[in-house]
Amino acid sequence: MNFDLTQEQQMIQKMIREFADEEVAPGALERDNTKEFPVDIMKQLGELGMMGLPFPEEYGGGGADTISFAIVVEELSRACGSTGITYSAHISLGGAPINMFGTEDQKQKYLVPICTGESMGAFGLTEANAGSDAGGTQTVAREDQGEWVINGSKCFITNASYASHLALTAVTGEHNGDKEITAIIVPTKADGFKVIDNYEKMGLHSSNTTELVMEDVRVPLDNILGKRGEGFRQFLITLDGGRIGIGAMAVGIAQAAYEKAVAYASERKQFGRSLSQFQAIQFKLADMAMKIELARNMVYKAAWLKDQGRSFSKEASMCKLYASEICMEVTSQAVQIHGGNGYMKDYHVERYMRDAKLLEIGEGTSEVQRIVIAREILKNV
Repeated sequence: MNFDLTQEQQMIQKMIREFADEEVAPGALERDNTKEFPVDIMKQLGELGMMGLPFPEEYGGGGADTISFAIVVEELSRACGSTGITYSAHISLGGAPINMFGTEDQKQKYLVPICTGESMGAFGLTEANAGSDAGGTQTVAREDQGEWVINGSKCFITNASYASHLALTAVTGEHNGDKEITAIIVPTKADGFKVIDNYEKMGLHSSNTTELVMEDVRVPLDNILGKRGEGFRQFLITLDGGRIGIGAMAVGIAQAAYEKAVAYASERKQFGRSLSQFQAIQFKLADMAMKIELARNMVYKAAWLKDQGRSFSKEASMCKLYASEICMEVTSQAVQIHGGNGYMKDYHVERYMRDAKLLEIGEGTSEVQRIVIAREILKNV
């Protein structure tokens, strides 16, 4: 076994860490306060060739592997969780389905703008009554005069305000009482398509989280992504990859919280000595360091399995579940180590804690991850 990063991965890590420290981190607190979307940062990432990092070079991508993608998500999230989730969703939810299931024409038309950063990547799956229960999809697409006519709504959709197009799931028929769910690519400027950005969120304030409303939106029949009726299978595959991104996000945010806690504990004095000299604080820091390292290894293993073309559903759920839960724990402990200052925005750790909570919910809740893991380990019993 070799735990060393490749030379290319090391170069990407060094470049993106410097970029995150110099360009992303300085404005993170202000963006959290103003809820300003990181447009300039995304533009710069495009100039660095990061916006299509794991996609083929013929579509403007970087031809890199999933581990490299995880590294970039981790480093961006260490600097700013909102930037991390924006990038992760752009790649894993926006670009990945088109890359995996799209026709050559669809890739040229829809994947290329994602790779260049001309359009942010987004994916329309979640509905008010169909979150983890994606089979409860109520958005409907019916055929009419050579077009799909789409009606319905989606909620909690990342990046849609800055996407020129996105794939969304809709019911296109029913067979023996089971819904036929199909993924369809829809331009966001289509007549009847509305993107509503008015959520008040607990954290990740400068990421773009929207509601989509479709009223008689018409698109050509050949805008189907892949084959009719395969939307359910496609988004399960898409979410597997997305969970690696969420796991990497969790590692990055936890790492940031840990670094702040170490620095504060070393500087802050109580009873004549620094906090870091108290065994109670040392044990907290040791547990934080250990759990972050475990989570990072789990994320990298899931990414490696994906790159090898091997089954990775179980490992993706494991890394997402474990990393998100230890991220919540680590950020909470970082606030605790900071004491009263930890409750104050200027010290950043309360932001990390608010941002961390979404990671236990998005791309399948912790409860759903346990269902997936149990199903995988028991399927051959």
